[in-house]
Amino acid sequence: MEKEKEQTLEWIESQKIEISVDLFAAAKKHLHFLGAVDRNRWLYDGPALPRAIYRYNAYWLPLLAKYTESSSICEGPLVPPLDCEWVWHCHRLNPVRYKSDCEQLYGRVLDNSGVVSSVSGNSKSLTEALWKRLYSTEPYDLVLDKAISDQPEDISALEKCTTYDLVSAVKRQCPFYYQVSRAHVDNDVFLQEAVARYKAFLYLIKRNRESSVKLFCVPTYDIDLIWHTHQLHALSYGNDLTKMIGKVLEHDDTDSDRSKGKKVDTGFSGTTAQWEETFGRRYWKAGAMNRGNTPKPVITSPYVWSGKKSTAKEEEFKNVIQYQEVKAIEVILEIVGIKNLPDAHKGKVFVVFSKTQPDSLFNAERRLTILSESCGEKQVALFHCEPTGELSFQVMSSKSKSLGFTSLSLSEFLFPVTKLSVEKWLELTPTKRGKTDDPNPISLRVAVSFTPPTRSPTVLQLVQARPSLKDSCFFPMMGKVRLAKSVTRVVDETETEVISLQMRNSNDATPKADRRQVIGVKECGETYVLAEYDGSFWSLLDSKWSLKQTSDPTKDGPMFELSGTRMVKFYSGRKLEYEPKHNAKLKSEQDFMTAVEFSKQHPYGKGELAGFAWNCICFHTQ
Repeated sequence: MEKEKEQTLEWIESQKIEISVDLFAAAKKHLHFLGAVDRNRWLYDGPALPRAIYRYNAYWLPLLAKYTESSSICEGPLVPPLDCEWVWHCHRLNPVRYKSDCEQLYGRVLDNSGVVSSVSGNSKSLTEALWKRLYSTEPYDLVLDKAISDQPEDISALEKCTTYDLVSAVKRQCPFYYQVSRAHVDNDVFLQEAVARYKAFLYLIKRNRESSVKLFCVPTYDIDLIWHTHQLHALSYGNDLTKMIGKVLEHDDTDSDRSKGKKVDTGFSGTTAQWEETFGRRYWKAGAMNRGNTPKPVITSPYVWSGKKSTAKEEEFKNVIQYQEVKAIEVILEIVGIKNLPDAHKGKVFVVFSKTQPDSLFNAERRLTILSESCGEKQVALFHCEPTGELSFQVMSSKSKSLGFTSLSLSEFLFPVTKLSVEKWLELTPTKRGKTDDPNPISLRVAVSFTPPTRSPTVLQLVQARPSLKDSCFFPMMGKVRLAKSVTRVVDETETEVISLQMRNSNDATPKADRRQVIGVKECGETYVLAEYDGSFWSLLDSKWSLKQTSDPTKDGPMFELSGTRMVKFYSGRKLEYEPKHNAKLKSEQDFMTAVEFSKQHPYGKGELAGFAWNCICFHTQ
């Protein structure tokens, strides 16, 4: 108990660290900017990147220096071009080098005070006018085609230019957005907790320096997001860290190898142990751990789509196929300790956990060891489930006999979202009757972290009664098609039928051999013509769509594409971040197909379908 009080006091002390930036508000802007850059991936790599770096050194930094020296040169805030802002962003994420470069080239640190992001929605006309006055031959916005076709300028010829390898710095930052781009990261409670955890992270570094403890502290991604955000305010970051530890804190992003025993891995393990020993809280956090490698894109250049607008008839058809929208959370669970356990069972127990009510995402029983009973060997469970009901825990003996059970409500914390982690002692209800009045009941210390609820992809399966009829399948619906004599049922994950589909001849008075219709029949008996083929085009939901098969699809190219009011390309195999979670028996890449939608918001594509077999097609809708 005394230890827990000390840990609580340490946490309170960590929150006293002074930071001169509103990191919560700044992090929201930071995420918005990273999203805009990700929609312009030519900034990540390729021939335009050297030109962006040249413009940053030749035009943006000198302009910023003039502005920070005398803001009267521009009546409003300064707005950098997107390409310059991105390079500036990556330069500042090496705070020690950025500070030394600025001082060497301009005699002072060039800060972002009075500067607003190019994606903030503020008018940039005043900055454009100033830019044109100072740099009459250089457009304000980077002309992409010209940057790609022209030979890059000799950057070393500039009077003032950093020698820092900005190409490598940019490439190191490219994968970061994937790690923090999930919907829950922008949640207010998640970001507020991230700011508090960042302060605690700095507190550990401060303590280590004062105690001469050498430890490479590795942040989780929620902490790293706030750390990056702080560094983007170069003057504030330098002043805050100098006040705290006497110098500007380096941010080492050069080593990304997370392999067992490597620097990042051992540093993370050491940080975890020190954090939990100091604060008595778990260091891992749901929605903040490494997601793995960034998915390989299906295209390397942005797809520009300006399709037709939805018709009133299409809007009416949106409710034809209705399915229950499911909310989901990510959960990380650890069984930390147990007390009042009879001596005969010490070191010989484990915990089985499950959900107390039906859950479409998590319907299994899982086993976990208890940290205090497993010689310090940490075992953590990560899973997804619906944000309702309770987590149930049963303590089992080595002979798999239950010693008692307890539970923890999830909805208590999530409706509304008040906190995203909890660690507490839970008293067990004995399995055997007559022992409920025990003054020292067995208790389990459970640590749980969860993300705010977000919409879960919905999985719909098209199941054909006669899977052998490959040429009657609804994909690719090209060329000669034999009519299916059986109905294709569309079912959700609970096997509930959403609609039934059947292909038939057109009902024209004089039907042609190549005319086809896809009919949808709902459970109530209502019938809809969902799609019709006239020999040249498919009319989908009463609107003209084009279904075109790729003449010679490459290994990585699309098999065919569907265009109308949306553009969707179909690729063989698993693409983007989808995994075969709902088709465990299907292992081969040929068993899967991914539909990727392209739009203004997702010019590089957004995966919407995965999992394909002749007798089963799984749609993932978002």
